[in-house]
Amino acid sequence: MHLDVQELRSFYYRSTLGRGAQASIRMRLLELWPEANGQTVAGFGFAVPALRPYLPQARRMIALMPAQQGVIAWPPGLPNKSVLTEETQWPIETGHIDKLLVMHGLEGSEHPSQLLDECWRVLGPGGRAIFIVPSRGGLWSRNDATPFGHGQPYTPGQLETLLRQHRFVPERHAAALYQPPSSRRFWLKSRTVFERLGRRLPSVVAGGVVMIEVSKRVQAPTGTGVKELARRPARALKGVKGVTRPA
Repeated sequence: MHLDVQELRSFYYRSTLGRGAQASIRMRLLELWPEANGQTVAGFGFAVPALRPYLPQARRMIALMPAQQGVIAWPPGLPNKSVLTEETQWPIETGHIDKLLVMHGLEGSEHPSQLLDECWRVLGPGGRAIFIVPSRGGLWSRNDATPFGHGQPYTPGQLETLLRQHRFVPERHAAALYQPPSSRRFWLKSRTVFERLGRRLPSVVAGGVVMIEVSKRVQAPTGTGVKELARRPARALKGVKGVTRPA
């Protein structure tokens, strides 16, 4: 079940712990996607805390927020780019998106299979998506005082298997939120140190969130249908002088 949008906004924009989590996730995301020049970028769930750096670069930006969660106007002080939508029926043309970020979207979905099908539909051929979900082995998924303590957590292997089942091709793994989910001053001040140390660990040693980048690859049609049709005689030309029937 999706969290209420007001709870998510309060966490990320009004709490010190949430602002620190936003910075950690955004920093890791920018390592995977340093730019989005001239591209169409979309986010689903509550991805707006991480999407802000791409606003000046993207050709078009849209923040999709599920009806069960609710919607807020975003970004503040600029033309609105957020829209309320059914989680499995997005108001986007097929193959229209270059980059898609799903954050606080998959773990709270009651229809994850249909949601992933919709993600695949809107991506263009060769398009990229990043899924950010709570890590099953991390401390954040065990603390329901943060948004990451709600919904279905995943291990990197579980998430990759699920994405493969929906025709995505995994490209890269990453993680973020290595700091403890505590509002105590010592842990907050040590956030940068924890994140720097965490990035040196193997990707299987996840932080508070698992991040997997995937691509959409469309296979070329296979089979011999075209050749078989070409071998058939063109009946419309039968009887025309100079045209002989194939042996």
